[in-house]
Amino acid sequence: MSDREITAAARQSAKRLGIEVATMLAVIEIESAGKVYSTVGRGHEPLIRFEGHYFDRRLSGPARERARREGLAHPSAGKVKNPTSQAARWTMLNKAILIDAKAALESTSWGLGQVMGAHWKWLGFGSVDELVNTARGGAAGQVELMVRYIEKAGLKGALQRRDWAAFARGYNGPAFAKHGYHTKLASAYRRYAAGREPAAPSAAGMLRLGSRGARVRELQQLLLRAGQSLLVDGDFGPATHKAVMAVQKGANLEVDGVAGPQTMRALEAYRHGAGDRPGEQRVTEIGDVRDGIATGVGGGVSLEVVRRTIDDALYQVGTVPGLETISTGLAILAALLAIGGLVWAGIGWWRARRTVEAPT
Repeated sequence: MSDREITAAARQSAKRLGIEVATMLAVIEIESAGKVYSTVGRGHEPLIRFEGHYFDRRLSGPARERARREGLAHPSAGKVKNPTSQAARWTMLNKAILIDAKAALESTSWGLGQVMGAHWKWLGFGSVDELVNTARGGAAGQVELMVRYIEKAGLKGALQRRDWAAFARGYNGPAFAKHGYHTKLASAYRRYAAGREPAAPSAAGMLRLGSRGARVRELQQLLLRAGQSLLVDGDFGPATHKAVMAVQKGANLEVDGVAGPQTMRALEAYRHGAGDRPGEQRVTEIGDVRDGIATGVGGGVSLEVVRRTIDDALYQVGTVPGLETISTGLAILAALLAIGGLVWAGIGWWRARRTVEAPT
């Protein structure tokens, strides 16, 4: 695939998504890690990654036993390791195909966007073979897979706003900030856009993909009351995104997955009075508070009990060399543990009440 092919595919997809070409080129570069094909044998093939836990779930009976025996399947994610070279990964895939072709292709992520074959029906393909053939058809095919995923996952708006954190949360998962996908996307965009800084996202001040914290918990609880199915965990992920879009559609609002003023007004009908604080955590429900009290304060109290036991023994038997020093050390350690536990609990309480709209 030449740079010309990639640029042509980026131009076409950018027009389709209503975004800048620089935005699409940035996404292609970061999601492909700068590489969009591999040399396998005498030809070029799209980059792949085989997921053994996907393969395991799609097999049964003798086929599953054989796959596990050959190291191609495992019930737990990450147990089947992918070789470093793409040629070796294609060899692994071909071995899996001999066991069950459809399951093997569905258990593989394809192309520069690393789209799972298992999504073939969701993405509008007639079969997994059609998805694979599209990926193997060149730059345009690989970008087509990525664009279909962006559209189906409701991420088009994030790219239109150049909201890198929201896009990365939806496309790369909850660990996006740890790996810096959003900052890499912003940097790549600036290069393609001749150094121009992206404007602040139009969703600034609103909850969206990548947001975390107390206001997200409140939103999630209101969405539950509105009949949506999701976990109240304070993380605005794909499930919350989908639930927000469902509410927006039902209220005849713009369906962008961003919980802005209009969406929040639509959800106010599910608030139980002016003083209702849906999703608010009690102090005892905050994990860091519990851990700080149990580990720090509890540990300090336990050490103090031990210290007093030693002091009682000293009172009974008189001075014992070294025990007084141990008693003093335990008293200091007990105090440090208690103070540390209270600080830990206090930080946990503070974090549970703050909201991060999107990582910077």
